[in-house]
Amino acid sequence: MAGLTGCARFEERPLVPAQTASQLEARSLAAAGLRKFLEQTLGQPVKTWPLSEWNLTTLSVAAFYYSPNLAVARAQWEVTVADTRTAAARPNPSVTATPGYDTTTSIPSPWLPAIAFDWPVETAGKRGKRIAEARELANSARWDIVTAAWQVRSNLREALVDGQVAERRRVLLDQEYQLQQQLVQRMEQRLTAGDVARPELVAAQIALQKTSQDRLDAETHASDARVRLAGIIGLSASALDGVKIDYFLATKLPTGLTEPEARRVALTSRSDILGALADYAAAQDDLKLEIAKQYPDVHVGPGYQYNQGDNQWFLGATVELPILDQNQGPIASAEAKRRLTAAKFMALQSQVISEIDRAVSGYRLAQTQASSGEDLLGTEQQQASATQAQVAAGAADQFDALGVQLELASANLAQLDNDTTVQRARGALEDALQYPLDSLTAETFKQLAAATAATAAAESHP
Repeated sequence: MAGLTGCARFEERPLVPAQTASQLEARSLAAAGLRKFLEQTLGQPVKTWPLSEWNLTTLSVAAFYYSPNLAVARAQWEVTVADTRTAAARPNPSVTATPGYDTTTSIPSPWLPAIAFDWPVETAGKRGKRIAEARELANSARWDIVTAAWQVRSNLREALVDGQVAERRRVLLDQEYQLQQQLVQRMEQRLTAGDVARPELVAAQIALQKTSQDRLDAETHASDARVRLAGIIGLSASALDGVKIDYFLATKLPTGLTEPEARRVALTSRSDILGALADYAAAQDDLKLEIAKQYPDVHVGPGYQYNQGDNQWFLGATVELPILDQNQGPIASAEAKRRLTAAKFMALQSQVISEIDRAVSGYRLAQTQASSGEDLLGTEQQQASATQAQVAAGAADQFDALGVQLELASANLAQLDNDTTVQRARGALEDALQYPLDSLTAETFKQLAAATAATAAAESHP
């Protein structure tokens, strides 16, 4: 019974939806645990808490701390770590008691008590191969944490882009709306004087109404982006009330990042690539294990029997005879799984290369389009300045200036679309590389994401 003293006992941990919902609602960007995690991650003290402003880097850390998707990835990794302990376990011996009774004599005793042990001994290094496979599967699950962390950051960046665009669009539309209001007022005056036709005024009024609707749409998109941002981090929407967010995102690439370098970085450091390599290594170890199972294990069976006053000891050994089945079926299955894993790895590499090619091409085209838009915007700005000078000189009236300013406002909105395309193209390149092109270097990101497996604190994951 001494061996039973270390047995685990079941502990009831019921899930109460109302309680877990309250815990989720209570999360905030002012939590003390988040501050500690932020300081550990950034490697420097946080002087003011809560932060007066949050940006992509600090929001990424908050998302790594709270994200429910990362919590799932961590839990899956913990399962594989537990499986490693299972793989390392040695089979327990067993004991068999076989009492007998001699009906022909009772001298010195009719009872023939006997006891036998069965001590299994694994051969061909099966335990080591089993452990190696489990460790590779745990390693693959650890890379899945990094992949999940990257997806969180990618979604976060996309939400920031949407929020940035919505805010800028709303400001530009406000300016355009004010100009259109002035234009409609002047056209109404000119209609009274007979200088414009009513269809021209109606067209201007329709344009004003459309801009008003576009303003409402921009406000809706800004609100939606903020709600999505909260959800990605793992917070309720109300947790971002009063929180100032810096929507600035860089548009340029690091000067030293060439296309060959981008390929090298992605094909050697992407977490899904490394995870696929771990899966292949696990498939290799599984094949080794199945081959080793061709060799039967040995069961050593010492025993004792009390027989009519004699103490009888015996030692037995049991070995399975592999004459009908040499484990060929599982071996063939393991070989096929290894080929499948290799094919998946090659397919993933091909997909990554294609993603990089498309992302690089898309970024270059977006930059070209944005540069052309900047030239057009510059021309519109020059035209607006020249018209304003003509108004000051009396060579043109304010009605003409309003028309030019509206064209400039339209050019600004068009350039916003160009800048947005550049932002999204840059984000697509980051996703293809799984390489942060801002202040978080790739190595720091990997260390941070992997660290969440052990450090994102119990207080953030009730």
